Amino acid sequence: MKLACLTLSILAALQIPFTVSAEDKVNDESIEVIKVVGQVTKSQGLSVKDAKVDGPFGDGLALQDISRSLTPISSELIEQLNITTLQDVLAVSPNTYAASGFGAPSLPTIRGQLGELFQDGTRRQAGNNGFGVPLSFNSIEQIDVVKGAPTVLFGSSQRNGGFVNLHSKKASTYETKGKVSLSAGRWDQYRALVDYTAPIVKNQIGFRVSAEHIDNGSFYDFSSTKSDSLFLALNILPDDKSSWDINFELYQVEFTDNAGINRPTQALIDDGLYITGQGVQSNGSTVPAAGSIISPTGQVVIDRSNVLTDPDNLNDASTYLIHSIYKRELSDSLSVKNTSYFQHLEREGIAQNSFVEIIDAAHTAQNRTELAYQWNDKEQTILAFDVRYNDVLGYSQFTTEADLPIDLTGPISNRRIPLTVEQQARLVELRPGVFVSPGGQYDIDNDGVGDFNMSDTTDSTSWQTGLAIQHDSYWSEKLHINIGYRADFYDVHAQDPIAPQGQVAASDDINEVLHSFQISANYKINDDFTVYRVLSYNDATSNSMAGGNALNGDNVISEQNFATGNKLLELGLKYAPADNDWYADATIFNQRRSLRNRDGSNSGIDTNGFEAQVFYDSYPYWISAGYSYLHATYDNSTSAQDSAQVIDAFDNSRPDIVNGTSVGAPSYTVFAASNRTLQGMPPQSFSFNGNYSINAKWQVGFSGLYTKSYPLDFLATVNIRDQHTLSVNSSYSFSPNTKLRLDVNNITNQENWRPVFEGGYFGATLVFPELPINAKLTLTHTF
Repeated sequence: MKLACLTLSILAALQIPFTVSAEDKVNDESIEVIKVVGQVTKSQGLSVKDAKVDGPFGDGLALQDISRSLTPISSELIEQLNITTLQDVLAVSPNTYAASGFGAPSLPTIRGQLGELFQDGTRRQAGNNGFGVPLSFNSIEQIDVVKGAPTVLFGSSQRNGGFVNLHSKKASTYETKGKVSLSAGRWDQYRALVDYTAPIVKNQIGFRVSAEHIDNGSFYDFSSTKSDSLFLALNILPDDKSSWDINFELYQVEFTDNAGINRPTQALIDDGLYITGQGVQSNGSTVPAAGSIISPTGQVVIDRSNVLTDPDNLNDASTYLIHSIYKRELSDSLSVKNTSYFQHLEREGIAQNSFVEIIDAAHTAQNRTELAYQWNDKEQTILAFDVRYNDVLGYSQFTTEADLPIDLTGPISNRRIPLTVEQQARLVELRPGVFVSPGGQYDIDNDGVGDFNMSDTTDSTSWQTGLAIQHDSYWSEKLHINIGYRADFYDVHAQDPIAPQGQVAASDDINEVLHSFQISANYKINDDFTVYRVLSYNDATSNSMAGGNALNGDNVISEQNFATGNKLLELGLKYAPADNDWYADATIFNQRRSLRNRDGSNSGIDTNGFEAQVFYDSYPYWISAGYSYLHATYDNSTSAQDSAQVIDAFDNSRPDIVNGTSVGAPSYTVFAASNRTLQGMPPQSFSFNGNYSINAKWQVGFSGLYTKSYPLDFLATVNIRDQHTLSVNSSYSFSPNTKLRLDVNNITNQENWRPVFEGGYFGATLVFPELPINAKLTLTHTF
């Protein structure tokens, strides 16, 4: 009996699952013999099969029980795939191809549209149209990539292609452990991270601290990133029925606004050939300005590192966030969950090409309380009350930018746009030498026409109050129905924070009610296969920087900003067998949504697609693959670009180089309503990853991505060809606690391209050269 007890104790300590098959009696019936059957798990934590998903649909749900296409990415998978930006999720999650976001992506792209960014179930402040503050992964231990608009529990928002829910690191109340990670890469890229957790009171209170420092040079000219992140967490277990997780992050970053290479002709894409010659205004000035015309002086192979940046540009941000999640079982059938969030953000971006975006202060606070009532073993209802407050004071100016006239092969002065006296008169001086748009329009000379340029300048506050109900019903052992509804009440005020001298600041208020609805059916065909169907509709908002609300040219908050409807119809099949190590799913979908244009208008987009993913995780092997098909078109809607086509920037003085039209550029162009294909998005993509453990110490891995040719601009005059990227990695463990890993990215040194901006606005103006072959070495020690 002592031997049996000892065996059970060892199995429990090693966390090896076991079952007691029977009680066998020998001749001496006073002695009881217990047979123990052991099963050693081979999972390396790199699959998605056993992942639990918290937040969007409830808590603790298995992947196969959720009626939506999604990919949970564990901390082990984040490390294996070398995920350092939101764009890296493309390596594992289908239909997440993204533009470069001016080299600093702050939002995910899902199914051809910007998605929302949540952390611990609350929507974070993020960039406007994808350009904002780079994301630190210091505080993150899991990433859930969900397709389609946010659920009724999360509420209405701005971006509806899909969303990413980041799960913060948690403190341990029962064990002490730590990690130190140091990495160095090509172009003087360095990163250091220290992560430590320990109980304060064993099994009751634990703390965690994680600090990260990044000092990255860059392949691109005049580019770098320097950041510091400090993350603190507490896990409090007051009793056996409640838990409280609290975390805080302070993040400061200096980074570069990287606009890529301008003048994206087909010759540039195919052969790296760049047309030289500085644009000239009608008055003879070579300062870049709208309507400038370029007389080509030649054609040269441009260095891919020679991008549209400036050594004197300023771009930095500082933010801190607080998250709190409290859970308590009130009774056997009733539980409560309270989620709170607060974020403060400051950002300053001043570029020499006259672009300005300054967020003096943005504050966001949110509190959501969920009551879950378990009627019986087949019925559950969740009621949610949600309040979100957003306060933004910010200034912007993007009306005098002109990228196409700039000759990147010339001096830095070619790129700079000193404002003329006439241009300054249409702006307001925020501080000496810094001019921004006012937050309203004014007709000073009483000629019936506004006298100022307008951007996103605003001093706005908004209250969003949401009421939601979600009911889950198991009609049988095979059929599960989910239905939900939410109403969001918006109370918004916006005013001009920097009205021109002598003018009464414009202001406006608006009150709107937005609705969202979802219904899904999940049918378990057998123990391995589940089929689901979901229908979702939600109203969404269009916001300016940091989620603020700006006045339009009539000095009102446009009702159109609260009238962007989004519909999703999705049918999927999931394969999650209990007796082997595979997981796979496949989805077909139709998604109708609105795309926010740079001028604040909205274009309808109709998207049909198919996506599939497969995972296998069993030591010594791990593999994953994903396939995407996306057919996105304008839904009888208008579209806008910075210029109609790249050849509009040139005259026809050198037909041997380019047949220019002499229209001049930039020349803001609105295209008539159509059903043309959405530019800047590959119709097909395929990704694959793998890892093989040669022995207990040495592992090798690989990853690859293929994208099908697609148009860069609306008129499809320039196409990005079929592209692929291959990367390899290898790690060696010197001891159970110390590991060295080498990553070699783009090992075949492909000269790939990517759009600069979401929605195709700069499709005829800019294109982003992806990185050449590069390597990174990472040393990790756990203790």
